[in-house]
Amino acid sequence: MIELKDILVRAKQRVILDIPYLVFEKGKRYGIIGENGSGKTTLLRVMVGTAQPSQGTVEGLPPNQQTGYLPQSPYAFSFSVLRNVCMVFPNVPDRDELALQALEKVGLGALAQSRGDTLSGGERQRLGLARVLALPRKVLLLDEPTSATDIRGTDIVEALLQEWFQKTTCVLVFTTHAPAQALRMADEVIFLEDGRVVESGSPQEVFHNPRKPQTQAFLSHWVI
Repeated sequence: MIELKDILVRAKQRVILDIPYLVFEKGKRYGIIGENGSGKTTLLRVMVGTAQPSQGTVEGLPPNQQTGYLPQSPYAFSFSVLRNVCMVFPNVPDRDELALQALEKVGLGALAQSRGDTLSGGERQRLGLARVLALPRKVLLLDEPTSATDIRGTDIVEALLQEWFQKTTCVLVFTTHAPAQALRMADEVIFLEDGRVVESGSPQEVFHNPRKPQTQAFLSHWVI
């Protein structure tokens, strides 16, 4: 179980994130929704440790090797796609084979020898996911993992994540700009506005019977 306690993130006079208490349980998938600037990315960065809160603590997160983090725009180095994934296997004799397996899972096996910096945005997201899933993970933190992918790429990523979750019963936390994706992928939905949790619950509760006027206003722009 991962617990966020008294988390506060400020930038000058602006509150970016204000979360008194939030818990993520093992074996559950969490979809975080909200408008741009609502704090979704900051929440993941605080959890993984790439952003430091002004106050508060994150407890229960496993060590780095057991926590996989995928930023929204993962970096692809100018060497081969295969070598981009091999980087996560230091001093492993069969790392080329393991890296190729990870690439094939995300549909990039045919591009293993291409230069990483020639990939499209959606392909880079899948490359980043291959790096994350190449190692065993207890926690996955994914920032809009399909925001740059086309329909086929989205299907590949969602199916892979569902399979991974069923095999590992990890904690899966992902942000998304598409409520329909949260409906397909999440056990619990968390709606953020101005860095605060406005509403949370099952996808059916949040999307079909939202209690808060802010949630209702946000969802009025989407067909679910």
